[in-house]
Amino acid sequence: MDWTSAQLRSLVELTRRGTVTAVAEALGYTPGGVSQQIAALEKATGMQLLRRVGRRVELTDAGTTLALHAERILTTEAEAVEALERTRNEISGTLRVGLFATAAAEILPPALRQVREKHPDVTVRSRDMDVDEVYDAVAGGTVDLALGLDYPDVPIPRDPSLRVRELSRERFSLAVPVGALPGRRSISLADAGDQGWIMPSTGSYYGRAVLTACRRAGFEPQVLHEVTDTAATLALVEAGVGVSVVTDLMLRLRPSRLDVLDLHETMERHIVVVFRSFAAQRPTVAAFVDILSASAGAGSAH
Repeated sequence: MDWTSAQLRSLVELTRRGTVTAVAEALGYTPGGVSQQIAALEKATGMQLLRRVGRRVELTDAGTTLALHAERILTTEAEAVEALERTRNEISGTLRVGLFATAAAEILPPALRQVREKHPDVTVRSRDMDVDEVYDAVAGGTVDLALGLDYPDVPIPRDPSLRVRELSRERFSLAVPVGALPGRRSISLADAGDQGWIMPSTGSYYGRAVLTACRRAGFEPQVLHEVTDTAATLALVEAGVGVSVVTDLMLRLRPSRLDVLDLHETMERHIVVVFRSFAAQRPTVAAFVDILSASAGAGSAH
């Protein structure tokens, strides 16, 4: 069959994400571009792979069957690329990296400087994405590796095809409006139970982790503002409309006038790098992971 990897990947992502628009956002295409990839794949196979159901599209039986095999083809293709690179034993080529906003601002820039100094033949192309999507992006081959977050209270599923290496740990504190709790340098979560809370959706790993910690402390947080963006969260605390848990890395994203109190409880998040298991032996991937680990203080693989 005369098809391309880009066409197969578009089909596989459609089975994962459900809409052409979501696929376009994940792969960096326009919706029209995704539709063209699928149309070209239908021409190559001589079969209808999608059908319209109202305003949505869904895969036909042929599309579902091809998507299953396409995933295997893409995995085999990626393994072949890794194997070829190992035979060269050179640290060169292009790395596609997925990352979330905090990582883009604080973690990636120093790592890129080291890559330029130590491995000038490596080109890194990064893509900002929702932190809860980075694991699927690596598993699906959209990126070669990704920086993500893991919460002990709500750990990410451990896919045997992926490796998760811890880079660093951050302990949460509580950000409160200036003067809201005068004389306090530390606090328990329970003592903040009567405060209005600013926190992300409980549909996210982060939101579920915060909710779990609050419930363990014996209260249900009164969520006044459901916000995902860190800078917006800090701005709301600064405006005096609620409290939120924060880490040092989060605080560096936006200089804000607020009080930060140590939490009596240990509430953490782990910054991790995720890559496919068979890519661990790829020299370029291994070199970049080593740079991330060294700059973050080194972690352990799980």
